This record gives sequence, structure tokens and C-alpha cells, in this order.
Amino acid sequence: MQHHLHLNGLAPVIRVPVGLVVLVGPPASGKTSFVRALIARGQIDVEAVVSSDEIRAELFGTSLAQADSDAADARIFEERDRRITARLATGRSAVAESTNVTPGARARLIAIARRFNAPVTMLRFDPDLTDLLQQYTERGRPDLTAADVRDYAAIMTRDAGADRLRAEGATSVHDVPGRRQAVTPTEAAAHFSFA
Repeated sequence: MQHHLHLNGLAPVIRVPVGLVVLVGPPASGKTSFVRALIARGQIDVEAVVSSDEIRAELFGTSLAQADSDAADARIFEERDRRITARLATGRSAVAESTNVTPGARARLIAIARRFNAPVTMLRFDPDLTDLLQQYTERGRPDLTAADVRDYAAIMTRDAGADRLRAEGATSVHDVPGRRQAVTPTEAAAHFSFA
């Protein structure tokens, strides 16, 4: 059963329970901007966010050569899982901020949440491809090409529909509005309430 509040007469506010929040979306789809808006609004603590990009920077600095290998990925995701586990083990929410567009990536996160009987809320970031490429261009990510972004978007379309996410074990799935709906990250953040 979903509980909704209304915010200034706009769409109902979606209540996100304490547990694991998995952000699902290609690079440049607005995940980081949304999380920053949640933190700025005081809706979540900065410590709740577990970002694979931030862990990559912590472990490897700006050295793309070192950070771009299977061994590096393994270290990054082990550390991400450790941080998520530590939060869920103490009854606090964790926000998994990485692309999570593949079933394999999500299965690993869902398995952690199940160990603690924590609900899994999946928030989908699925902008129009034109908007996504525009956002990619604006952000100037040196570690990605436009072709990479297109590939992630195709995987998202194929493997991260709402029904698929529910079938994998998501307790609830919500689309986060963005540029397609003429909604800013701050406005999108206002659509959600975190327990």
C-alpha cells in the first residue's frame, strides 16, 4: 500500500521507507543532481549516500588509468557493499548512487537488503535520449563518450523497466521526474519524503 502526501497541490509526495534506495539510470541522467538536492533540502544525510564514483575517487584519485580495470571495479564495489551493509545493519537507510542499469548490479544490492529484511526502493532516472545527451554534453564527463551514454541508455530501456525491477525484488519503483517533465532536481527532490 502506498502512502502519499500532497505538496502545494502538486503531485502526491512519495514516501520512501527506511531501507535501501537504489538509483537506476544511465550516466548524466540526473542521479547526482537529485541526491545533492535531497541533501540540500535536509531530506537525507550526506552519509546515507554511497556513490561508486566517489569511492572510485577516494581509492584512485584522478588517475583514470588505475581506476579503470576489473580489479579496481572489484575494490570499488566491495567498499560500496561494505558501506551499505554497515548502514542497513544499524537500521539506517542507504542510497546506492551508481548506474545500476543491469540486473547483475541490482541483484548484488537486493541480496544485501534481503540480509537485513530492508525494503528496496528503486528510483528510475530515464530521460529522453536527446535530453540525456544534452546533459552529458553540459557536464563534460572525460571518462565517458556519447556512445557510452547511448549504450547505457539502451541497457536501461531493455533491462530496467518498472515491471522488471519489481520482478527482481524491488519493494517499490518510482520514476524521478526531470528535464522531460520540465522539473529541476530540487523540484524532483520535493516529490519524495524519506523516513
